[in-house]
Amino acid sequence: MQPASAIDIEPAVSLLGKTPQLLETLLGDLPGELLRWKPQPDRWSISEVLAHLAALEQVYAERVLRIMAEESPPLAKYDLDGAKARQDYACGSAGENLGHFTRTRRSSLALLAGLPPSAGVRTAIHSELGTITLAQLLNEWANHDLGHLRQISELYRARAFHPHSGPFMKYSNPQP
Repeated sequence: MQPASAIDIEPAVSLLGKTPQLLETLLGDLPGELLRWKPQPDRWSISEVLAHLAALEQVYAERVLRIMAEESPPLAKYDLDGAKARQDYACGSAGENLGHFTRTRRSSLALLAGLPPSAGVRTAIHSELGTITLAQLLNEWANHDLGHLRQISELYRARAFHPHSGPFMKYSNPQP
């Protein structure tokens, strides 16, 4: 494994900077019904995905702060099942959730902009994964963004366009 460096974190930080604008552009004029639509009762709506992104934003930022302030701090696995059981993501409108995400992401980006070039090699001990580097955490954060951008896109296309594409429906199979 090659050492992590500032080169390793730049693509992740760049993507993290683009996500709010991508979401605002994609979702800015959508009706509330579409933003609340769930393909199945146990699946998330776009609004719930946005609430999840906002919640995780704080988790990722806190982890970066700890990794920078402490020597190999312990990090607990995120309790997604607990958040689902508490219905943490069912609160607020899509606009509120997007606004919260965008505000917290701006703060995160200010934090990330101040990282020194050597920050990527700093480590933490994840309760499930063991030793991780800051570069790996940042790459996972960017990967998480892209996964949910894809999920939001699939929800959007499955509800807004696929049902109305007539015979062209045979060419696509949305997976919301």
